[in-house]
Amino acid sequence: MTRRILVLQGAGSSIDLCSTLVAGGWEVQQVSDIRAALVTAATNECTVGLAVLDQPDSFEQSDLARLVSATRIEWVVVLTKEASRRQDVATLISNGFHDFHTLPLDAERLLVVLGHASGKAELKRKLTAMEPSFKGRYGMVGRSPAMLELYRAIDKIVRVDAPVLIAGESGTGKEVAARAIHNHSARRSGPFVPVNCGALPTNLVQSELFGHEKGAFTGAHQRKQGSIEAASGGTVFLDEIGDLPLESQSSLLRFLQEKTIVRVGSTLPQHIDARVIAASHVDLADAVRQGRFREDLYYRLNVLHLEMPPLRERAGDIGLLADEVFEKHGTMKAPDLRGFSSEARVEMELHPWPGNVRELINRVQKAMIMCEGRLITPLDLGLAERHGANSGAVSLQHARHSTERDLILAALERNRQNVAATARELGVSRVTLYRLIQKLAIARSSVIRPDSDSVA
Repeated sequence: MTRRILVLQGAGSSIDLCSTLVAGGWEVQQVSDIRAALVTAATNECTVGLAVLDQPDSFEQSDLARLVSATRIEWVVVLTKEASRRQDVATLISNGFHDFHTLPLDAERLLVVLGHASGKAELKRKLTAMEPSFKGRYGMVGRSPAMLELYRAIDKIVRVDAPVLIAGESGTGKEVAARAIHNHSARRSGPFVPVNCGALPTNLVQSELFGHEKGAFTGAHQRKQGSIEAASGGTVFLDEIGDLPLESQSSLLRFLQEKTIVRVGSTLPQHIDARVIAASHVDLADAVRQGRFREDLYYRLNVLHLEMPPLRERAGDIGLLADEVFEKHGTMKAPDLRGFSSEARVEMELHPWPGNVRELINRVQKAMIMCEGRLITPLDLGLAERHGANSGAVSLQHARHSTERDLILAALERNRQNVAATARELGVSRVTLYRLIQKLAIARSSVIRPDSDSVA
């Protein structure tokens, strides 16, 4: 049986590994950058990967971590003794690599390490084939280590009835996690009431959260039930809790301590049985230090803590999430659209996703609508020019898109950015030209609509 190994070795490396590996019975696939490694791993059945770090900063550590997470092979690293002593490198190796080999090269020892890595890879493949496919839990998609840790935390949280504080960047799915906690808790039969604290008008926060009596203020024509009262018997989810004014923070603290609220315009406390789950994308501990958030409220809310991992730390989940969006929103796509190209999958793995899962959903949905081919490309996702030069291989589709873009830009320039005139010159309809402008990421600020003399 042929054993294939993927070797990631920078162009400036002077170590000769190929002869050693070939003599040891390995078929070598050698690349010099992370993107090429991702492509090769996706198209070749390599069981083991070998990363060579014999130069200072051979590869970005974040890119290496993403590569290891995104490829289902066992990785071994060859590195200098000096590099092995660095704390950040040691953390990288312990978190993702099967083993490491320090220079100078000991061919016999390296082949033994690679043999063990190959055996482990085959064992994991057999176990994976025996188990049913696993996409995720609690309505969330992901099987990366970060998500498995999140599921374990939720397993514990749903068993108790204490307040929960969910932290994480925007777009990571904090409300999804809150709903999962409610739906799997003893309160599942009660209401789930979400409140975006950041969207509440400052003068109406008290009324929206705690309700008001008739005549409490101008415009209060009748008694109103607040969100916390509406959640009685269930859960109130206070999103962006860090935006809550200090006055309302005091009222919320009283509710957490005494389980009572007082409507605006009333003096009578009411007992309310509702669980509080709060969320924030800002660091509340830092807000406490700055005096923007009450310390006592912070500790009352943070009895149980849940951290939502950003998408850039879930590299192995990106393809799963993209496929899930593609399947879930199948009615949005053209009949001939079949999925994602290998280049698109590579670019998705390399993209840092500052908008997290929300950004991924947006890009995939837009690509499903605008794509004109059978497979979604990096251009369709708006990711084509985010990582500089590629590894040297240019696909026919990429070349075609590049040519189309150059032709349209030149025609727009000749016609002074007028779409109607440009469409006539190119022999296409205005609708088709607008679709191409969108697809090829041509700046709309340089395009004049046919019914306007100004820049759109």
